[in-house]
Amino acid sequence: MSPGPRLAALSFSCLAAAAACRPGQESRPKVQAEQPDGDAARRARMVETQIVARGVRDPRVLAAMRKVPRHLFVDAGDRASAYDDHPLPIGGRQTISQPYIVALMSELLALRPESRVLEIGTGSGYQSAVLGELAREVYSIEIIPDLARSASDKLRTLGYANVIVREGDGYRGWPEKAPFDGIIVTAAPPRIPEPLLDQLAPGGRMVIPVGGFFQELKVFTKNPDGSVSEKGIIPVRFVPMTGEAEQTPTDSQ
Repeated sequence: MSPGPRLAALSFSCLAAAAACRPGQESRPKVQAEQPDGDAARRARMVETQIVARGVRDPRVLAAMRKVPRHLFVDAGDRASAYDDHPLPIGGRQTISQPYIVALMSELLALRPESRVLEIGTGSGYQSAVLGELAREVYSIEIIPDLARSASDKLRTLGYANVIVREGDGYRGWPEKAPFDGIIVTAAPPRIPEPLLDQLAPGGRMVIPVGGFFQELKVFTKNPDGSVSEKGIIPVRFVPMTGEAEQTPTDSQ
């Protein structure tokens, strides 16, 4: 999850995981630092007891959750708890979501291997890595500079050349890379950011928590005629989205 200090929407700096901020068209992500069998076993148990048991069935999502080394995306002191069924702090008053929520949101996106995805809220980079296993190109925006740099470094080290991290306020998305087949938001705005809906491709989905004290995870689907349908999924608790999302409608005009 990602929000943090306010940054101007246009003061973006690219933190590329590949040259010239362009994901490799042919390269697929590879976890270069293979973990001991114990960590693989913990991931397998996590998937069966926390994710499959709650109804996530997409085989590609389950494979990604079994592969991505979550313990490398948390602080060293929390690695023993990396595969437990709860969020963990990652600095900047932010958290890495519990594994089930990462898997659920990934499944709701309904991604294909050729999909292009926008992520708002890079956070630790864990969700980004999962998306990197599922899609051809992932563009991720993080508002907290330290988290953006740390996530970019981890993703590059683990071989996710198809994931690009940009530092900045994600409220207005990444229009020069639009349209996207999927958009995922890992912090809760009080209302839907219209610029993100505008950047969905026809048939594309946006998965986003919405609300203040009471939040709901929702899926927005862009129909072929340009209209958008909405579906509520489950109550959730995410950190609030900051930056432009905090402004009232009057302030943003």
